[in-house]
Amino acid sequence: MNTTEPTKQLTQEQAIALYNSKEWANWTPEQKVRFQLFQDRLCMPFDKFHEAIEIVLKRSVWTHEFADRNAIMLEYLGEKPAPTFEEIVDMIPAEKRIILKF
Repeated sequence: MNTTEPTKQLTQEQAIALYNSKEWANWTPEQKVRFQLFQDRLCMPFDKFHEAIEIVLKRSVWTHEFADRNAIMLEYLGEKPAPTFEEIVDMIPAEKRIILKF
């Protein structure tokens, strides 16, 4: 699989085949992110992609941040700074937020 061509979308069958082949297991975190971030279909276990994006972005990435994939793409491309903690919390609808302060 060519990980340098992130804009070519895989079909569902190709994504499943790549997932099952475990070829992604030999990729560096950068290769995983460069490929998976720009794919519409998940081609590797989410936890492996999540781990790679945290390594590449050098920060914790909360799972709800993936709802705005475009923001993560812009951050990865260096076109947008990492969100602040307040901005990350604000991504959660107010009616669903429960924040405990110790």
